[in-house]
Amino acid sequence: MHVSPLSQIQRRLFAWCMATVNDVDQEAVQCDDSASYRNMAAYKHGLLGNLQGTVLEIGPGTGANFVYYPADIEWIGIEPNPFMHPYLQQEATQQGFQTIQLYSDSVENLPMENESIDVIVSTHVLCSVTQLDQAFQEIVRVLKPGGRFIFFEHVGATPQTWTRTLQNGVTPAWKVLFDGCYPNRETWHVLDVAGFTSVDYEAFQLELPVVSPHIAGVAVK
Repeated sequence: MHVSPLSQIQRRLFAWCMATVNDVDQEAVQCDDSASYRNMAAYKHGLLGNLQGTVLEIGPGTGANFVYYPADIEWIGIEPNPFMHPYLQQEATQQGFQTIQLYSDSVENLPMENESIDVIVSTHVLCSVTQLDQAFQEIVRVLKPGGRFIFFEHVGATPQTWTRTLQNGVTPAWKVLFDGCYPNRETWHVLDVAGFTSVDYEAFQLELPVVSPHIAGVAVK
């Protein structure tokens, strides 16, 4: 697929911004100076801290989740932005991962065999997936029976609220600035009918501008 020079520059800049934000987030958690960062870290520790087996992370960005994973898992990443990859490799090494597998494919077309993955992880990714229905078909396809899809996602606010009005208003510019992210996406509607045997999640708010509404939980195949 041909990518224009402007898009290349945008993707390179976005990767640098993500790496910078990742460093700031980790420092904020360590310094204990932000309730939102602490809450986010607590959720991620609970969701990711005891994983085992083969873990596929979709859209890992610059590797913000490596700090939460056990270092003995078999980690595979699907990151379509190639400018993220050097940051990912560096973060994996810093967190004690000896080897990782990294692909540039999209979540709508996963390069894995049927029923080959124990756990799939998505954090702040589904907001920018182009074909969400197709993405969930692929997630269900590659999970083993009883495999888990673990998610931590910002979502659209309740309709007719001030936050939702704000989300709707900024979406055209937001998706350009943030690599296709839709802050008003109602991800839970697609998740609930994706074909999992069970879906369990919590809705909550973080003190973040525009993307404060979140859902986090586990869906089992």
